[in-house]
Amino acid sequence: MVKPILNIDEIPLIPHGHGDRFEARLGQIGQALGAAMLGCRLVVVPPGKKAWPYHCHHGNEEMFVILAGTGTLRHGGEEHPLRPGDVVACPAGGPETAHQIVNSGAEELRYLAISTMREPDVMEYPDSGKFVVFAGSPSGGDKAARRFHHCGQPAAAVDYWDGE
Repeated sequence: MVKPILNIDEIPLIPHGHGDRFEARLGQIGQALGAAMLGCRLVVVPPGKKAWPYHCHHGNEEMFVILAGTGTLRHGGEEHPLRPGDVVACPAGGPETAHQIVNSGAEELRYLAISTMREPDVMEYPDSGKFVVFAGSPSGGDKAARRFHHCGQPAAAVDYWDGE
């Protein structure tokens, strides 16, 4: 039986990032506690970095709880300062709900990323013009369980009847 309590200090952190702009350490909480329909992870971002590109989810909601440090929330084309105790809601939707948290402070930014775990999910990335589709496991879920994962750009789309 899975223990129903986990202290944040006990969460193993795994390095995550890409290039020189995206860097974080991630700790799984939801899966460790046996949650199936609610995801939660600890995200630790060094100064000047961000964990993920600016994006929106069409199938999942996300909520962020700022634990320590300061940062900037990009949300729907606007920027908002973040400090400890702030709670951010990002409902499912299009570019108007796109979001990204940037560590704009001088210390580590620590926050909880909480989400519904619906799948399939479609995510859009307004800065790069791409989209991602996940099926079999939602973003933040078990990558080994994914039956389908496609990243592309709308310009490469084909007609529904193409090849039929």
